Amino acid sequence: MPLLCEAKRKPAESKQFVDAGSVWARLVIGRGNRMDVFPCPEYGGIKAVNEIRKARVTPVVIRQVEEDRFMRRKNAQAYSAPVKCEWLLVAVFWLLAMNTAPARADMVRVYVTNAAGDNVHVIDPATNKVVQVIKGIESAHGINFAPDGSRVYISNEADNTLDVVDRKSGKFIKKVPLSGHPNNIAVTKDGGRIVVAIAEQVGALDFIDAASLTRAKTVPVNGRQHNVYVTPDGKYSVSGSTRTGVISVVDLQTEQPAWEVKLDAGIRPMTFEANPDGSTRRIYAQLSNLNGFAVVDFAARKEVERIKLPDEPTGYGVQENRLGSPSHGIGVAPDGKTLWVTSLSANAVFVYTLPELKFQGHVALPELKLKGFSQPLGALPNWVTFTPDSKLIYVSNSGIRSVSAINTTAMKVVANIPVGEVPKRINTLAMR
Repeated sequence: MPLLCEAKRKPAESKQFVDAGSVWARLVIGRGNRMDVFPCPEYGGIKAVNEIRKARVTPVVIRQVEEDRFMRRKNAQAYSAPVKCEWLLVAVFWLLAMNTAPARADMVRVYVTNAAGDNVHVIDPATNKVVQVIKGIESAHGINFAPDGSRVYISNEADNTLDVVDRKSGKFIKKVPLSGHPNNIAVTKDGGRIVVAIAEQVGALDFIDAASLTRAKTVPVNGRQHNVYVTPDGKYSVSGSTRTGVISVVDLQTEQPAWEVKLDAGIRPMTFEANPDGSTRRIYAQLSNLNGFAVVDFAARKEVERIKLPDEPTGYGVQENRLGSPSHGIGVAPDGKTLWVTSLSANAVFVYTLPELKFQGHVALPELKLKGFSQPLGALPNWVTFTPDSKLIYVSNSGIRSVSAINTTAMKVVANIPVGEVPKRINTLAMR
């Protein structure tokens, strides 16, 4: 008896079967996806496996129903024809398992905004070359994407707008006026809203409706906002203030503040570690004047640990007068196994295992040697982003107009990619 039969992939019709012969198979796919009814005209072969592989989904339960003659399109629990037998087969396809295999994408691009320029550079991780330049955005800050990859969202500090760009053409779709001066941005998991951190004296988050491309709501929060994120489970936005030292958590269902936690220094970049069920376990937050990061327990709503990066290497950032925020880039790899933390004073990226937070080592970044300086200048590393398979991490080098690509297994820089003036915020678009 075959587990799967030859068939085309069809849109799922909830609880419906269609006539296709003597044997039927309904495939329930993990993570909310479904491949609908597969006709099995004969016993033999597992030809639909190729369809599964193309779809990159994991068969979790295969339900096969054999009957005498015909099964009408009815509720799965009420058949109009007599059923001989019905059984469930649980199948684990190790070569396709999404929960253990690295994430895959058909197309991956790394976007970096150039804070002192008027453009955005787009890098292809397959070649580590710039493949597109989006022009005409002065003082671009945060960057994010529509989930389907059709649009690029960029916060524009010069015009106080959220600029919406067509991904393929690089042309502007609309400039959405904001309530104040923007910093970083985030997009809700369903793509329906863009959340913009407003860096004004009275801090706020602007909620932009993605369908109408208008500002739908402004939510007041505690202090001038710098960075904003959406938690791994999509339930909350988390933003931080460099002025008040407060992390603000907003419930995305109600669009109201849920809770906040105050630390003793300004909040810089943050990243998140998830629990096995996808909920948020810990916030890792970088702070002003700290070469390291704070650990916030999300459930307990308090800081539980503070980690200072190793003292060596050191000596960078002084000539550049950039040690007010000596550590300003942090990220958890997509596979959840490591935490990567940049350091301006070390001119390096430090690596810790998760969840143990065990130090693994560091990766040195490029230097710049100039006449008139007693020692080389550092790259001034800032934000980080990863490829979906966690094999590469990209670091924006704000001091030397480049992005470094690092092989996460070898812990080695494999490419330094020239970009624009003062590259900072960086993000990955993965299209499947």
